[in-house]
Amino acid sequence: MEALQGAGVVVTGAGGGIGAALARRFAAAGARVAVNDLDAAKAKAVADEIGGTAVPGDASAVVADARDALGGTVDVYCANAGVGSGGTEAAEESVWALAWDVNVMAHVRAARALLPDWLERGRGRFVSTVSAAGLLTMIGAAPYSVTKHGAYAFAEWLSLTYRHRGVHVHAVCPQGVRTDMLAGTGSAGDLVLKPTAIAPEGVADALFRGMEEDRFLILPHPEVADYYQARAAEPDRWLNGMNHLQQTWEARR
Repeated sequence: MEALQGAGVVVTGAGGGIGAALARRFAAAGARVAVNDLDAAKAKAVADEIGGTAVPGDASAVVADARDALGGTVDVYCANAGVGSGGTEAAEESVWALAWDVNVMAHVRAARALLPDWLERGRGRFVSTVSAAGLLTMIGAAPYSVTKHGAYAFAEWLSLTYRHRGVHVHAVCPQGVRTDMLAGTGSAGDLVLKPTAIAPEGVADALFRGMEEDRFLILPHPEVADYYQARAAEPDRWLNGMNHLQQTWEARR
């Protein structure tokens, strides 16, 4: 992994949770960090704490402002902002649209803005905070699960398309993380995610290990690898197990 001292790093959704942990970790490694969040006050608080620069606003359109804040160069982009939209297929169109826009299209727009410079320079690093739901699924959260699958697919496509041209891509897929998003998952999160939830700093640790080893798939919860293999090897058995979990959740509601 290239040295991070002096590197220009952007972290979206960094006003708290995983994003704030990533921003702190990159700053501790000597990077110059642009802290993005929709909440300007939260972005400024984290930026002030780490000696970074606050770049508040929509994560879908932050690249130009972040590049200016970092003196013209973005070396690492952490597409971390996300929405944990719950609901079934019956969720409102606006819920589906927001999940798609934030969890997938914000990543696409960022890559579109970053890649010309990265390909010309022959280096760049794109970090996508996906979720274990992007590899597996999450009960009670169709918009979240479907769009996180999309985020994973896009990160995978970026990696296979541009890795020979110096672009490193990492898909970070944690299960439960002790953040406001976990708190908002309600009884489904209490059943599936809360028992093994880790601190946001654990996600940052896993990412830095993965960057050192140049691994695409980052699993802060190692057991997710076993679940993912079981899903691929015996999909009906896996679906039966998940359906049992669904029934357990329904019985507790």
